[in-house]
Amino acid sequence: MSPQSDSPQHVAVVILNWNGRAHLETYLPSVLEHTLGEAEVWVADNGSTDDSLMWLESNHPEVRTVALERNWGFAEGYNKALAIVDADVYVLLNSDVRIVSRWIGPVLEVMDERGWSVASPLLVQDANPDFCEHAGAAGGWLDKDGFAFCLGRIFQELEPVDEWHRQNREVFWASGAALFVRKEAWVMSGGLDGALFAHMEEIDLCWRLQNMGHRIGCAGEVTVQHLGGGTLQNSSPFKTYLNFRNNLIVMLKNRRGAWPLFSFRRMVLDGMAACRMLTQGQWKQFLAVGKAHGAFYLSLPRVLRQRALLRKQAIPEVQLAGWWKESVIWAHFVKGVNRARDLQLPSSQRS
Repeated sequence: MSPQSDSPQHVAVVILNWNGRAHLETYLPSVLEHTLGEAEVWVADNGSTDDSLMWLESNHPEVRTVALERNWGFAEGYNKALAIVDADVYVLLNSDVRIVSRWIGPVLEVMDERGWSVASPLLVQDANPDFCEHAGAAGGWLDKDGFAFCLGRIFQELEPVDEWHRQNREVFWASGAALFVRKEAWVMSGGLDGALFAHMEEIDLCWRLQNMGHRIGCAGEVTVQHLGGGTLQNSSPFKTYLNFRNNLIVMLKNRRGAWPLFSFRRMVLDGMAACRMLTQGQWKQFLAVGKAHGAFYLSLPRVLRQRALLRKQAIPEVQLAGWWKESVIWAHFVKGVNRARDLQLPSSQRS
């Protein structure tokens, strides 16, 4: 859907910041070192109450800024920022990503060569770059129940990086921690779903675009380092709430088939996960899952309207890259599979 261009592409790297001066001090210099000359660097401030903007003005006047009046969350914050920033390609970059080498040109070259509308590089851990990072690794997949996993990460199992991960390949979703997206695709999709606030918004975007015929990829030859958990820690009940609520919403919006059936199956699996949390003494997490299901019920009228509209925009029977027709829950927790390469993935999508 995205033709190659012989003319230079105007690229804007946009970092969404919320009270993140510490991350900017630590990671922004690496971004500037390996980005300026190939792309503009912007910081969109999501209504911070710290001195992030003053620090930027004093220390990095070369960085362009957008000051939003309040914290709109990850999704709507980017929507509002990119309505101001103009570019042919946007790069949505987390404030806790360290850039270690030239990256803009190499990712764009793969996107042009493969015809991808959206892509991310290989994400490795900042603290231990020999291991894949949770939020993307070598590209994201989705199983039949809407559970996300990565080539390099199944649930909390993170793999050491090797040549298998360093390949360029089509995937279901690209990581929102370092997301390259063509403006054409961004505009066609309507951007991120602001109602999600944060978490799974990039999966929703990639799913909508795949349904419209766009292609998503991971440029595994290019590596960036990600701290992860910079805003919400994994133990946060609010993060649990967002993940469980948003997963149900994203599936309902985008998945073909009888939605009451696949939604009910997923909610049963969620209930089993919540019971496991309770047996482990994680009662706040248990309550967060129940709250997420309640919010999902309340959102049904709005999401069903979105589903109807998206069905009209979708290409019938389009083939989705990175969609696994089996259960990663069963594979991991019952069969003991800890590596994506050991799943019975379609051979054409293993590399």
